[in-house]
Amino acid sequence: MRTYPIPMVPGPVSVPDEVLQAYQVNYGSSDMEPEFLDLYNRTEANLQKVYATKNRVVIQTGEGMMALWGALKSCLLPDDRVLCISTGMFGSGIADMALTIGTDVRKVDFQFNQTINDWKKVEEAIVEFKPRMVTAVHCETPSGTLNPIAELGQLKDKHNVPLLYVDAVSSAGGTPVLTDEWHIDLALGGAQKCISAPAGTSFLTVSPRAWEIIDKVDYAGYDALKPFITAQHDFYFPYTPYWHGIAALNTALERVLDEGLEAVHERHEAAAIYCRQRLETLGLMLYPEPGAVNSPTITAVNVPEKTTWEELDEKFRQRGLVVGGNYGSMAGKVFRIGHMGTQANIQLVTQALDVIEEVLKEIR
Repeated sequence: MRTYPIPMVPGPVSVPDEVLQAYQVNYGSSDMEPEFLDLYNRTEANLQKVYATKNRVVIQTGEGMMALWGALKSCLLPDDRVLCISTGMFGSGIADMALTIGTDVRKVDFQFNQTINDWKKVEEAIVEFKPRMVTAVHCETPSGTLNPIAELGQLKDKHNVPLLYVDAVSSAGGTPVLTDEWHIDLALGGAQKCISAPAGTSFLTVSPRAWEIIDKVDYAGYDALKPFITAQHDFYFPYTPYWHGIAALNTALERVLDEGLEAVHERHEAAAIYCRQRLETLGLMLYPEPGAVNSPTITAVNVPEKTTWEELDEKFRQRGLVVGGNYGSMAGKVFRIGHMGTQANIQLVTQALDVIEEVLKEIR
């Protein structure tokens, strides 16, 4: 399918025409024209509003994993200690990423259908391990869960952990991400989720303490953060900046801010509540266990008995609905409805649930 009549995948989401129009402009050289630097600075300021931060924001060319990798490699040296809080596939994946660069990694594991629910266990690990960095995922996209980062930030501050690294790729723009209030040093994001821009840019907030560490680590690579210390001041970026992508990103951010962050967050919450209530009336079970916090941006659903994910996917697509499957241990067992960004729309969610209801009746 080139396009989805009822798009409910959990990213990349459907992109508004207004955002796509940014690609219709024949921009000049982003290395030379002051208009590009002005656009970059305005986009950074808009991201600061979405992330509730006074910290600088780096905008990179590449999908969200660019920011995840760049932040790790720019801030860590071999044998540095990294404590990874894992409540899902991406939390566990960050631990694997940190291992590849030679760091000493310890995980605090929770089940994939849970959110962080044992702060004593987390605090004991911080005290005993004394990590240079603590990592966590705000919204675990495969699990449809939302972790309480505020409490983790309090522990980070209490025990003077140098860096708190938070994957907010599937949450920022759909639910509050209070970077400064939660003591986050590196809050990571991607354009293709709640912001509703194409998957060509990633970004991350960088605290003053993180900048100091980045300068000392001195990592050099395409995803390195150090060149951005002076990039705007000197108007000298480490590679040719992506003018089209940043223009599209900024247009998408302006749409979010024009609607108002509070209104956007309420729209996501309303879509999520309606989606889950309707699923429960259809007899479907949510993947997160009772007591876990469901994300306002995505709902994870157990594949019902007497059918398979492959059968569901085929029947959904025949009716124009496309949702997300899953990965790893959840492959074939859990599917995901992405009510994020442009897709956090009650009318669209209603169309999706109507299809799901029709398919379930046919199967049963």
